[in-house]
Amino acid sequence: MNVTLFIPCFVDSCFPQVGMHMVRILERLGHRVTCPEAVACCGQPAFNSGYWDEARIVAGKTLHHLQEAEAVVIASGSCGAMLKVFYPQLYAGRPEEAAAQRLSEHTWEFSDFLVSKLGVTDLGARFPGKVTFHDGCHGLRELGIKSGPRKLLEKVRDLELIEMGDAETCCGFGGTFAAKFPMISTAMGEVKCASAADTGAEYMVSNDSSCLMHLQGLLSRQGKPLKTLHLAQILDSQ
Repeated sequence: MNVTLFIPCFVDSCFPQVGMHMVRILERLGHRVTCPEAVACCGQPAFNSGYWDEARIVAGKTLHHLQEAEAVVIASGSCGAMLKVFYPQLYAGRPEEAAAQRLSEHTWEFSDFLVSKLGVTDLGARFPGKVTFHDGCHGLRELGIKSGPRKLLEKVRDLELIEMGDAETCCGFGGTFAAKFPMISTAMGEVKCASAADTGAEYMVSNDSSCLMHLQGLLSRQGKPLKTLHLAQILDSQ
C-alpha cells in the first residue's frame, strides 16, 4: 500500500525516533511510506478547548493534504481520534464534510493498522524484559483499541507482558488539561505510575507518546527505575 505517515506535533518535536521506527516497520512489510512536510497540527488543542472555528483553520491544511491518501497511519491514538472521529463532526454540514468523512475512513492508528487492516501481529521483534501496557484514553475510548497492541506485544520474543490494575485509568495528561489543572493531572499520573510499578515491570509501553511524556516525567522525578517506551520502539527491536 501507499502509506501516508502523520506525525503529531509532540512526536515530531520530542520523540522523532518513534516515527523512524514506524517507517522501518512499514517498509519491512513492503509498503511505500511518505510523510508530507506540509502537514502540520491536526487542530486538536483548539478543538478540545471549544474553539472550533480556529480548529478548522488549522485542520483545513491537514485535510487538504491528506484527503486523497490511500491510508493515513498515525503514531497516536489522540491525533488519530481527531482525524477519524472528530473531523467529521468539525466539518458536518460544511463543504468539506465529504472530504473529512473520506479521510476518517482511511485513517488508522499505528497498532490498529497493523492488526486490523494488515492482519499482522508477529513482526519478528525480540525484546528481553518485563512490560506493562498503558491504554491511552483516545485510543481506548474513541477508537476502541484494546486487544491489538497486546496481540503485537505477545508475539515479541523474550518479552513478558504483565497487566497493571489501572491499565485503562487516565494518566492525567489530557493535553490542555495538564496545563489548566496541573495538581489534578499530577495526582492522576502518580496513581498510574504506582499501578505500573506494582507489576514489577521494567517498562511501561503505550501507543501514545503524549501519555508517556507525562508519565516519564513523573517517574523520573520520583526516582523510579521504570522506563517508558512507545509500542513502535518495541516492535522494531531485534
